[in-house]
Order: sequence, then C-alpha cells, then structure tokens
Amino acid sequence: CGTGILCMFAAKAGAKKVYGIECAEIYHKAKTIVKANGFEDTIQLIKGKVEEIELPVDSVDIIISEWMGYFLLYESMLDTVLYARDKWLVKGGAIFPDKATIHIAAIEDLEYRKTKIDFWKSVWGFDMSVVRDLALMEPLVDTCEPAQIISDGCKMLDIDIYTVTKEELDFKSNFRLNVTRDDFLHAYVVFFRVEFSKSHKFIGFSTGPMDKYTHWKQTVFYLDNEIPVCKGDSLFGTLSCKRNPKNPRDLDIQLMSTRRSRTHGENQQEKKYRLR
Repeated sequence: CGTGILCMFAAKAGAKKVYGIECAEIYHKAKTIVKANGFEDTIQLIKGKVEEIELPVDSVDIIISEWMGYFLLYESMLDTVLYARDKWLVKGGAIFPDKATIHIAAIEDLEYRKTKIDFWKSVWGFDMSVVRDLALMEPLVDTCEPAQIISDGCKMLDIDIYTVTKEELDFKSNFRLNVTRDDFLHAYVVFFRVEFSKSHKFIGFSTGPMDKYTHWKQTVFYLDNEIPVCKGDSLFGTLSCKRNPKNPRDLDIQLMSTRRSRTHGENQQEKKYRLR
C-alpha cells in the first residue's frame, strides 16, 4: 500500500472497492491521502501483514503490487503476493504485474574496479586485501552504461506469477553468452523485465542497461580477476540464488562461469555473493 497511490489508481480506473494493506506506520499517512483525494468511500485501508490480516470479503478480482526488488527477488516481497493469490484471488482473476524475467550479460568496468576494488590491495603501502574480498562479495546495485556491455544477453529465469510457487523462487539457472568485441571481462550484470499481460494493450518495462533508467538500476557481480576476451568467445556458466536461512530478505548467490576462447584458452571462476 505505502502512500496508497496504487489504491487510488485502481479507484480512479473504476474499481468498485479497493483494499489496501500496509503494516508500517505510513498507513496513517495513507489514510489521510486517500481522504484528501476523495476516495475514502471506495478505498479501505487495513493495517497489518498480508499473512496475518483478514479481508471483509472472501475473494478479489485483481491483485496489484509493486513487489519487485533489486535483482527482482531481493527482500522476498513476491512471497506475500503469492500468499494473497492463493488465499483471495478469484478463479480467472488478474495480477498486475504478472510476468517477470531475469537476464544476464557481461561487462567491462575497469574504472570502478581500479578505484573501488583493487584499491584495497595497497593503501598507502598497507595490504588491506581483506577489505577487497568483502567489496567483491557484495553485488553492486548501480547503473551500467550501454558502452560497457561486451556480450549479448541471456534469459535465466521466467516467472509466471499465476502459477509460480514460493519454492521455485530459489533457483539455479545455466547461461551462455557470446562476446561481441575484444575487451576485458570484469563483471556480469543482471537485470529484469516485467509485463502486465492482462492489460488491454501491452505494458511492461525493463531495467536493463540499454533501457530507460529505473530506481532498481542493475545488479553487478564482480569477478575475482579480470579476464581477457575476444569477439566470438563464449561465456557460459551457472547462477544459483536462494534466500539466506537467517534473513530470508537477503539472497545468497553463487556464480560459476567459464570463458572459452580460441586466443586465450579456457578460464574458470567461481564466487559466492550476498545481496543484503
């Protein structure tokens, strides 16, 4: 629910009754906003967690939620949507958005690597490599310039929110990329796309480096060492992602990749990351 803006969009579009659920204290501000905009008779706000509250109806026709996080799945907000789907969505009902995909590509990023990561190898002559290791372990959420992309892209995960289960959101996926120019591979960038397939016309957006900026940006996974690549080389590997057992909002991610090159031979790297 948040500020109630999605509730007001739904009411403005013609919904006869809208139920907005919010567990944080912004609930009180949302009530004021709803009243100030004349929707207090249409929108009913409920304070609490989706998993703990009850609606005054047995079912709803549409579920609207902005559940997407960094890397699409960070903070596990989709779990709550699936709970609401299974409990309240009428048969044949709609979910907005209802389709999502995760994609990966290869990038060069020498400037960031030199100033923010390899910098720790020698700080005024002191070895602080342990800090470098920590910097590499946590993925960077930031924007990549299109000029940094050195490969094609690959879809790793396809989510249909009408059918996906909570357990399927912990995933392991293979990828294969084709290098498009001679350069150095410093990192892999991951981004997502979402669609509203039940709209009367196509609506969707992408968070990729080639697309319009969004606050989700992209998620960058830096490798331990830079890898020289040539146009036509292959990059293939496996990315696995699962919720952290102590804090399910965090994601434990493992990336294994291999470069296969006629010029440089084969190189393998494997690294574990924590998105938190």
